[in-house]
Amino acid sequence: MEAEEERFPTLRQVLLLFVLLAQTCAEREAYSVAEETESGSFVANLAKDIGLEVRELSRRRARVIFNNNKKHFQLNLQTGDLQVNEKLDREELCGPTEPCELQFQVLLEEPLEVYKFKLLVSDINDNPPVFPEAEMILKIMENTLPGAVFPLKNAQDLDVGINNVQNYTIFPNSHFHVLTRNGSEGRKYPVLVLDKALDREEQPELRLTLLAADGGAPPKSGTARVLIDVLDVNDNAPEFAQPLYRAQILENSPLGSLVVTVSARDLDTGINGEVFYSFFYGDEEITRTFALNELTGEMKIIRKLDFEKIVSYEVDIKASDGAGLSGKCTVIIQVVDINDNTPALTVASLTSSIPENSPETMIALFSVRDPDSGENGRTVCSIQEGVPFMLKPSVENFYKLVSEGPLDRERQAEYNITITVTDMGTPRLKTQHNITVLVSDVNDNAPAFTQTSYTLFIPENNSPALHMGSVSATDRDAGANAQVTYSLLQPQDPSLPLDSLVSINADNGHLFALRALDFEALQAFEFLVGATDRGSPALSSQALVRVQVLDANDNAPFVLYPLQNGSAPCTELVPRAAEPGYLVSKVVAVDSDSGQNAWLSYQLLKATEPGLFSVWAHNGEVRTARLLSERDAAKHRLLLLVKDNGEPPLSASVTLHVLLVDGFSQPYLPLPEAAAEVAQTDLLTVYLVIALASVSSLFLFSVLAFVAVRLCRRSRAGLVGGCSVPEAHFPGHLVDVSGTGTLSQSYQYEVCLKGGSGTSEFTFLKSVASNHPGSVNGVEENSHFVNGFGFN
Repeated sequence: MEAEEERFPTLRQVLLLFVLLAQTCAEREAYSVAEETESGSFVANLAKDIGLEVRELSRRRARVIFNNNKKHFQLNLQTGDLQVNEKLDREELCGPTEPCELQFQVLLEEPLEVYKFKLLVSDINDNPPVFPEAEMILKIMENTLPGAVFPLKNAQDLDVGINNVQNYTIFPNSHFHVLTRNGSEGRKYPVLVLDKALDREEQPELRLTLLAADGGAPPKSGTARVLIDVLDVNDNAPEFAQPLYRAQILENSPLGSLVVTVSARDLDTGINGEVFYSFFYGDEEITRTFALNELTGEMKIIRKLDFEKIVSYEVDIKASDGAGLSGKCTVIIQVVDINDNTPALTVASLTSSIPENSPETMIALFSVRDPDSGENGRTVCSIQEGVPFMLKPSVENFYKLVSEGPLDRERQAEYNITITVTDMGTPRLKTQHNITVLVSDVNDNAPAFTQTSYTLFIPENNSPALHMGSVSATDRDAGANAQVTYSLLQPQDPSLPLDSLVSINADNGHLFALRALDFEALQAFEFLVGATDRGSPALSSQALVRVQVLDANDNAPFVLYPLQNGSAPCTELVPRAAEPGYLVSKVVAVDSDSGQNAWLSYQLLKATEPGLFSVWAHNGEVRTARLLSERDAAKHRLLLLVKDNGEPPLSASVTLHVLLVDGFSQPYLPLPEAAAEVAQTDLLTVYLVIALASVSSLFLFSVLAFVAVRLCRRSRAGLVGGCSVPEAHFPGHLVDVSGTGTLSQSYQYEVCLKGGSGTSEFTFLKSVASNHPGSVNGVEENSHFVNGFGFN
């Protein structure tokens, strides 16, 4: 018999091993480990089972996540082994539940993969059977017939399966033996059977020892004393109205709520008929949760219930009469779940910052769990509207928070996302989790100038390093991507020496003139300015800068006519018969400046006879102011002032000599064509002299000048018929008498002085007229000689 009992646990262990092996073959991800296994012990090679190389575990950031968020095991990334992290106590993890199953996931990132595994914690025989009371007292009537059965309190063993209580024995057993019976939940409890009639007079009480043994290897046992008190005859024991009671109670029921009322009846009378209720055995969990009224049989709760911890209770209640007889019933209490647990959100992976313009990117990976059951445990996840993110369900209870598409940091740099997890219970409970996502900058915006073109005004003759103005550009990016550097670009006109004209401050865009500008040399110029950020790659833009040089009154008027070249003065001939307003000459002057700085006005500063001549202020025309008389001097010297309209005004003076003549008649005027030829010849001679002087030495210049003078004199002598001017004070020139004076036609005269005598004489050359009105059939008149005029 003992040999068979020893083989029975061994057989059970072999069968259990085959069952575990069969489950492993059927489900690849199921592992098994015995409780109390030392820390660091090998459980399984996850890398091999997943089908990955060991080095991929580190690269993909593999980790193990248990549903209860405890680190019972650890993953060795160097070997791929799943190892025990701490000693396991199956009784603490699962209690009486069999099998003890732990679920965990292996999380792989980049890319995301989740593998689900089950791990069975097998029981070892580490807990002996323990009776709730060290001594049990039974009162048995002496007239009890053999074969009567008396239930005893069963022993508690925290182990499960074969390691739980398997049988009971009692000794000495001269009057009794023990039967081991199976309860409704697989528990085994002892029943004491009377083998031999009792005789109170012979033996009023018996002391027995009850032994409970489990099926472990080696087996463990526990004992309790059984005291049997032999009573006089009480032939009716209390009987319950029903042997099994079932009750349901909400887990949130207030303390003192009635669970069930049991009722027993004793047919005896008197003290033998009085019934008292009590728990059949003092289980700590039962006695701390429920209270039983010993008179009424009402069972009430005295501690808060929690469906998530204990789903149901099985309570044995004893009804005893005053004489010691008792009956037993069982109450099964079902705890009804209510929606009293908010969903739990656990973040497994979080990326708090993502670059802008990135495609769909995973921000967070999280799991959701609600310990409630049914609809109370079913959850729905959502995020608020108006954010460019979405939730994607993943494996099991995992969700991914991903971006819907590329983000623009310049539009919004930070997002606050609220993840809301709501269960489907009544009332609905929810949990919210906030995640802040920062959008990091990418250099995707080129600097932008505040204007596409800039116009700067700078006065000429400025001081070097003058601040001309500034250009400004902004960059919508951030950090180094928004730091702008300014530079000058190659001008559109390659001949413009930009590097010697302008410089730019690379940090703030200030423009400076490197040297003084001259309006007369450069009135305006354009160039391009570039703005480049410090991103990678760098982005840039450009703007056009137009510089307008403002004119300053820095140039005095320049007289073109009459020439003021230091040679003989210019002389104008005026007939004495000229009317008032007769045009004597016209002063022609120019000013290199512009605008009002170039507006010229003329005035007469000094004259030999004031009041005889006047100057028109706006055009420089010199006219007679009155009629001429014989008393007026023949020679007149006029000092004229040409002044611009600048601030301050600049001026130039010019001297004009006027000669009054008599006998100035129309028939003796030269022809206009001949006069034009003379003027052209004279002008070419001057140009020739200037060209030769620029390339010849001083000696050669003197020789050629002498030759040119001789040629000029000969030419003039041929024209005037022997007029000799060897030492003339007046250079040959033409005097234009326009029709604006008192003469009715325009005439041209050539004047030369007669030399060689002590007196200064001049000769009016004969006028040339080709069928000109006023001439007499084109006949040339004789020249008149006028004496008595002296010139300085």
